[in-house]
Amino acid sequence: MKLYSKHQLLTYIIGAFLSGAVLVALITFIIAGAQTQHAGAGSSEPLADNIKSALSRSEINAVQTTYADAQLQTVEAPVMPAYAQDEQQNITVYEKYNTGVVNITTEVVAINWFLEPVPREGGSGSGSIIDKRGYVLTNSHVVADAYKIYISLYDGSRFEGRVIGIDAQNDLAVIKFDPPEGLNLTVIPFGDSSTIKVGQRVMAIGNPFGLERTLTVGIISGLGRPIQKDSRTILQDMIQTDASINPGNSGGPLLNARGEIIGINTMIYSPSGGSVGIGFAVPVNTAKRIIPELIEYGKVRRGWIEMEVIQLFPALVDYMKSNKLTVPVEKGLLISSIKKGSNADRAGLRGGNTPVRYYQTVFNIGGDIIVAVDGMTVGSVADLNTALEDNKPGDTVTVEYYRGDKKYKVQVQLVEREEQKK
Repeated sequence: MKLYSKHQLLTYIIGAFLSGAVLVALITFIIAGAQTQHAGAGSSEPLADNIKSALSRSEINAVQTTYADAQLQTVEAPVMPAYAQDEQQNITVYEKYNTGVVNITTEVVAINWFLEPVPREGGSGSGSIIDKRGYVLTNSHVVADAYKIYISLYDGSRFEGRVIGIDAQNDLAVIKFDPPEGLNLTVIPFGDSSTIKVGQRVMAIGNPFGLERTLTVGIISGLGRPIQKDSRTILQDMIQTDASINPGNSGGPLLNARGEIIGINTMIYSPSGGSVGIGFAVPVNTAKRIIPELIEYGKVRRGWIEMEVIQLFPALVDYMKSNKLTVPVEKGLLISSIKKGSNADRAGLRGGNTPVRYYQTVFNIGGDIIVAVDGMTVGSVADLNTALEDNKPGDTVTVEYYRGDKKYKVQVQLVEREEQKK
């Protein structure tokens, strides 16, 4: 049997500290070897006592306990978060503000076979609660021509609402219901649409196809999109997003990662009628600008130039040229008529003097051709409306126009648009 020196014994003991897994076996082996040495060599110094002096039983127990704890820690699975960071953000925003999104349904008046007016179900859409008194922001097309408006909350309660103000120019409306006393409404805060960027993550909450408070997530795909709403209206500076927007989402909020409204979901581009990832929202800064007027006046008071205009089109240009009239541009607004004493008349603008008929429309040719208003090029009535969209009665704008082949500029003080007056 091999004998061990004191130096070798201490080396084994140090190794035992470094490898707790063989500690017990090593100590047993050393003690057994020491006993054999003592018995065979007749040494007068018991090795067992030397071992006890180098490594006490309490130290051995401590090493064993430390090793056992280390083994226990290594087999425990690491604690993982329940959701990824972006998932948790979506969940947080939805849970905090989905109760501030309402479902809007309408009734409209139809005419039956007996030429009697009868109510029937109209459209549906979404809206955002913007004030605890029951004010709701939505699209004007959601409530246009509505005979009755119903607003349903997250808990299923339903209230009859009324229109406070409509601005078809921006496809926005404010409606209101009267919440019972003690009902604590969730108000969704406004953000700032001037700071948003393409690629920014956004969330849309609405009621597509009657499915209440649905959340969809996407990014901002584009900014500053001009969208033709109808022949007289272009929605300017629209936000484009790939967050799914479907019928029933109209009027609902487009939210940033903080849960602030940065847009009002309005329409989709879709050849099939369903979402294909191209949706549009009105910037919230537009809404913030006009909401006070909608609540105070029920409308947006805009400035106007008192004149009747016709948009130039190829057949009209050719006809005027064939009648020896100078037409220096292909796009612009031909002034058909101006009332005496109007702001256009006072500014020196001239209407036409030769009546012509184009299908069912009668207008005059020979007048000035307007090509720009307030620094914006105009080639259609929709362009003119857009150029004056943020101007108020009393403001002065610059009008650029051609008279013959010469171009002029004139200052026009705007008045309130006649059809908007109460």
